[in-house]
Amino acid sequence: MTQAITRTDFSFPGQKGVYRGKVRDVYNIEDKYLLMVATDRISAFDVVLPEGIPYKGQVLNQIATMFLEMVSDIVPVWNIATPDPNVTVGVRCQPYPVEMIVRGYLTGSSWRLYKSGAREICGIPLPEGMREHQRFDRPLITPTTKAEQGMHDQDISAAEIIRTGLVSEEEYHKLEEYSMKLFLRGSGIAAKQGLILVDTKYEFGKRDGKIYLIDEIHTPDSSRYFYSEGYEERFNRGEQQRQLSKEFVREWLMANGFHGRSGEKVPEMTQQIVREISDRYIELYERITGREFVKADTEDPLQRIESNVDGYLKEMKK
Repeated sequence: MTQAITRTDFSFPGQKGVYRGKVRDVYNIEDKYLLMVATDRISAFDVVLPEGIPYKGQVLNQIATMFLEMVSDIVPVWNIATPDPNVTVGVRCQPYPVEMIVRGYLTGSSWRLYKSGAREICGIPLPEGMREHQRFDRPLITPTTKAEQGMHDQDISAAEIIRTGLVSEEEYHKLEEYSMKLFLRGSGIAAKQGLILVDTKYEFGKRDGKIYLIDEIHTPDSSRYFYSEGYEERFNRGEQQRQLSKEFVREWLMANGFHGRSGEKVPEMTQQIVREISDRYIELYERITGREFVKADTEDPLQRIESNVDGYLKEMKK
């Protein structure tokens, strides 16, 4: 029987505390390490939806692990081990209070903003006459503040970040440099698999005076992908692009009257919808990695995780 992981409540050796985000449960181990459990929770419009998506956490964790390994020559990365398909262990950093969003195309929230009449995003002017899914001349970096749980992230300009002291000018420019290099690397990897990396987000932290890339990267929760084949034809005809991302979840929610606004009710998530979302995540894994997805044992996933992590932590202490 397939069980989705929607909540964890572990007590690991050396555990100092736990933080439960929208998707991940993060355990503090001895104030030195973070043990990040990728659950099967799914969020949209900054709202955690009522049903878990089987294998989603495994997909996110394994894609992120692969990409972190592939970009470690660009920037130091936080992860050091993956003791379970849903778990990553890494060094504990102090997160920067902004997320770095890199956009290669006018789509999703940026298109919705543009369509409403806005011609600027995060202080960056946009030209008239652009169309949905149009490629920017060069990728844009459009940062957001990192919101508290249950709140929406807010767009913010680079100038405002520096002016308010959220990040120093020197460090912010370094975050921009890293973000652009990571996006170009991710775009190149995606192109080899017949995909376009449309937009994505990066999070950074600091430890011992050094900037680290933290959290997940280039997963369907943090990124949007189009299929390369047929992109130009669909764009020229004004058609929607074939994409692998969470955008189809947002579109399903909006089509059923949910936009994340106060008082709105999340539509019923049928087993068919849950299965379709799960299949989309697995499809992206196989497309972006070029590997077959091997489903982890989900009969008792919490027991599996606890056993694997306990064994790893005992080995760490030797």
